Amino acid sequence: MNTMNGLNPASDAEQVVSAPFFLRGEVLFGADVIQKSRDLGVTFATPRIPLDKVVPPRTEVPPLLNVPTAEIIDFLVETGQRLLAPDNDHMQECIERMCTTHILPRAVVEHSTRHAAGYLDKRVLEAELEQNFPDPRALDTWVPKSDFTGRKSFVRAFAPRLIHVMPGNSPGVAVKSVAQGALVKAVNLFKMPSADPFTMVAILRTMADIDPNHAIVRSMSAVYWRGGDETIERVLYRPQYFDKIVAWGGGDAINNVVRYLGPGFQLVSFDPKTSISMVGREALADEATLDRAARLAADDVMILNQEACVSSRYQFVEGPQEDVDRFCARLHHHIAARAAASGDARPLEMDMREAVEMMAMMDDEYGVWGRTDGKGLVIRSEEPVDFHPINKTANVVRVDSLDDAVKWINVATQTVGFFPFDRMADYRDRLAAGGAQRIVHLGEAGPSTIGNPHDAMYPLHRFVHWMAHEDGCGED
Repeated sequence: MNTMNGLNPASDAEQVVSAPFFLRGEVLFGADVIQKSRDLGVTFATPRIPLDKVVPPRTEVPPLLNVPTAEIIDFLVETGQRLLAPDNDHMQECIERMCTTHILPRAVVEHSTRHAAGYLDKRVLEAELEQNFPDPRALDTWVPKSDFTGRKSFVRAFAPRLIHVMPGNSPGVAVKSVAQGALVKAVNLFKMPSADPFTMVAILRTMADIDPNHAIVRSMSAVYWRGGDETIERVLYRPQYFDKIVAWGGGDAINNVVRYLGPGFQLVSFDPKTSISMVGREALADEATLDRAARLAADDVMILNQEACVSSRYQFVEGPQEDVDRFCARLHHHIAARAAASGDARPLEMDMREAVEMMAMMDDEYGVWGRTDGKGLVIRSEEPVDFHPINKTANVVRVDSLDDAVKWINVATQTVGFFPFDRMADYRDRLAAGGAQRIVHLGEAGPSTIGNPHDAMYPLHRFVHWMAHEDGCGED
């Protein structure tokens, strides 16, 4: 059941970087289809997708079902060590190839890859299970239950069949997704992003080097097709083959998946989110405090060069315009310093450049620090700008009171970085009521408490297929 996806093959495919597939332990090479990356428009070559190999039959018991969770964790920990090994040719080749298609510079890509491997730590993985499941034994066995009437049953977190639609902005999500798919013992098909059709296969090939016949390896496939290609998606996105789609990405990607949903085929969505900062007037009390708050705010803006969902885009600052402008100047200083160190200087997109240039001419309504050259930019306004700040761009919104900032919170607000820290408790209920999902110290949007909810849910609990075996009232 083979099919063609993407664009037409190139006549000179050897000049195009190759992106092989991984099919449950088998690496599939080929340059049958020429694809194009989303951000840079760079071409890369893939094989055709052999759909008969990526669709697991329902009659097949998931390979990981009866593998103890402790053994899965041990294998993941060993994988993490191998990902960081200097002689891991798969990861070295992956980084080289990814630097041709990804918008992030090499240093950020390399750091992200190294940092992501830290997730494959025994303490981290065990904490994830303990926080996601009231009784993690349900992953390994049928757990006996009884209610107050004496009725007995058994419950199991059964291995699901998952399609993962991966994001293109963060290479590190690949490591986490592999680990989570293994922990819930799923049969996994990863749809790789055009910005990074390499990392997932490099991870899986590393696993196969450790043990090509391990049940984790036999539970994983990774391929690429152009999102929205109905010749592929109308075949794969069916409850006959998979239980759930775990989808990351922008609005278009999520909307594309939604149209395939129906009875028996669910969506677990890590959909588009925007993170913000809330800075109280205490930050403006003196120059030292102002500089500290601006530096912390810049830390949150510049996570993955502002390519991550947790990267702050809007900073609501409480105080008079003169003081807020002092904050803007220091914020620009710290953003520009990080931008210079990153080696990433991409001019803003044309529409955004034109909007900012117009604002610069309206100095009675806006303040602008920096230029549109991708080396750091701060825009001060009385309301959030109507474009999406990205590429090292911060929109400082001046407010008389942080109470005024709460009205801009909605269900798309992911992380709120807050200063001063002792006022956080006064706002967390109102932020949650507005739809926000996380409040942290300003400057700490990136790290998170291990095992905490992500996007207002416990993902692993959502991934599994919960099965109950009712055993009656227990009478003989």
